[in-house]
Amino acid sequence: MTTSTQVPVRHDYDRIPYLIAFQNNSSVRDVYGGIAETVFLESHLLRPKDKPSDTVLVFMHPIGGGAYLPMMNGLARAGHHVIYCNSRFRGTDSALLMEKVVEDLGACIKDAKDRLGYEKVVLAGWSGGGSLSVFYQQQAQRPTITASPSGDGPDLTALELVPADGLMLLAAHISRHGTLTEWLDASILDENDPTRRDPELDLYNPDNPNQPPYNTEFLDRYRAAQVARNRRISQWVKEKLAELKAAGRPDDEYGFVVHGTMADPRWLDPAVDPNDRAPGTCYLGDPQVVNNGAVGLARFCTLRSWLSQWSYDDAHADGVRCGADIAVPTLVIGNLADDACTPSHTHRLFEAIGHPDKEMHQIPGANHYYSGPDQRDTLRAATEVCTDWLHRHGFSL
Repeated sequence: MTTSTQVPVRHDYDRIPYLIAFQNNSSVRDVYGGIAETVFLESHLLRPKDKPSDTVLVFMHPIGGGAYLPMMNGLARAGHHVIYCNSRFRGTDSALLMEKVVEDLGACIKDAKDRLGYEKVVLAGWSGGGSLSVFYQQQAQRPTITASPSGDGPDLTALELVPADGLMLLAAHISRHGTLTEWLDASILDENDPTRRDPELDLYNPDNPNQPPYNTEFLDRYRAAQVARNRRISQWVKEKLAELKAAGRPDDEYGFVVHGTMADPRWLDPAVDPNDRAPGTCYLGDPQVVNNGAVGLARFCTLRSWLSQWSYDDAHADGVRCGADIAVPTLVIGNLADDACTPSHTHRLFEAIGHPDKEMHQIPGANHYYSGPDQRDTLRAATEVCTDWLHRHGFSL
């Protein structure tokens, strides 16, 4: 980890909100409200007042909401120009298609270059934005995806996506579908009745004979059951889409609930994918409560969105699979007290990147968001790593 003995220069910056608008080519309305024929992306430009630059760092998360996170402010105070652009699915992912998020990210990058005048763009993938950024860069370099897994648009080969000049993957996980699968409650036997459970796989059942610390045999069984559950849901989704098509309603959608999506053994056993996180907690609070709460991953879904976002075998936005094609310098940062994106994700992303100019740094004591009064030093350390890497690669002029 790169550190500095000098007090870093702090820059004042302007936060400039703006909109990016472009034609909606989808046959359906993507989000509630607004004008059906137009996509609007709410964006923030954080621009240091006394430090011009030809480079901008572009952040996007599939469901947004990170414009005020400590890292965005920290990078701007360090003198970097930062854009945080929300996708069209800001705050809700029930109908989200990752391919449409790629379209949104492409519109943001084109606007940053054509209207705002930046010569270089570094994609900064935070958390769920990491696999999005890798997927985007792969398709911008050599587009191959002509539709989402359900057969709907957009055709990424027709969008003329502009490749970024570098990648930063910050506290990122491998993919939304991979992360969800690792968090699925493997004990649920019936999607229509989540109370029907295998007691030997129920992590939150005190009578379960398998208790932390978990042995390898149990973990292997549990992980296999998670993948099997994801595949059962995907198979049902495909059958439902076929049923709608056979009924002469090929454009119809169908909403459903996925129960039990916050049951990762990591949260109960700190020896599983070990780091400095506190056992018995997750980034949303008590995992047993969140497991069936209203805000868990993939809680409310639609058929097409499940295949694009959450399906273990069908989703395209996979940081590991896409990483091999990356042809630009890449920085990977993991936070060693992160209870959402644990070390195995950091290492898998780093190892997957195909470009030889890649670096990995880990920040001791840092939680997922650098949130809390004890996180100022970890935020500063992470910002210094980013600044050093950007300077060495000519991205901060």
